[in-house]
Amino acid sequence: MTVSQPSSQALARITGVIYLILIVAGIYGSVVVRANLIFPGDATTTAQQIMSAEGSFRISIVSDLTMIVADVALAVLFFVLLKQVSYVLALVTTLFRLTQASILGLNLLNLTLALNLLTSSDVAELADSQRHSLAMLFLTAQGIGYDLGLVFFAVSLMALGYVLLRSSRIPKLIIAALILSAGVYLVGSLITILVPNLRSMFEVAYLLPFVAELALAGWLTVRGLRLSEVSDGNVINPQQKRYA
Repeated sequence: MTVSQPSSQALARITGVIYLILIVAGIYGSVVVRANLIFPGDATTTAQQIMSAEGSFRISIVSDLTMIVADVALAVLFFVLLKQVSYVLALVTTLFRLTQASILGLNLLNLTLALNLLTSSDVAELADSQRHSLAMLFLTAQGIGYDLGLVFFAVSLMALGYVLLRSSRIPKLIIAALILSAGVYLVGSLITILVPNLRSMFEVAYLLPFVAELALAGWLTVRGLRLSEVSDGNVINPQQKRYA
């Protein structure tokens, strides 16, 4: 008995749905929940807010975990979809996306440690000010770790945009926005490392990646993905392969 494999169009639509799940989970955890609980530079207020909304904070961690699991699935699905176009670019897209997912997964420990410092009886001997300061340290580390992961995601997104630009029927505006988004992620991460004081001024630029990735996810979900193969610098239509 043989099991039929899903078509490329079906896989593309599954990829789109998973991408939408990733976006919703990521936005909920970081923007809807934690952005309203964490006050940079104010450890005491942050601690009070988190302890008063402990359940929401825990859900935000699960939301981030959902995002990371979806990211791993996307890495695999994009490789399956794109390897027929360019094996090297598909591999680059997948490996760098998996590297990002690994970093973000490990980075969740910072959120868990911050929460434990504020709620666990194991550290009851520490003064409140000490627990609050240490929790803020872990929360800050989580933000930095996230930006480090985005460096690898920027490379993955650049490779994805490049191969889609050369071989797909996705609107060029969406693909161009994806490639520019890779630059936004890279620059934003470098700013965090080199000149962190400018980070808040750059945050508005992240609207571009949000719109671009949402557009790609929506397109894949509704329209699927039609590809031509890239060989020796030329785009080959699948119908032409029979005569090659």
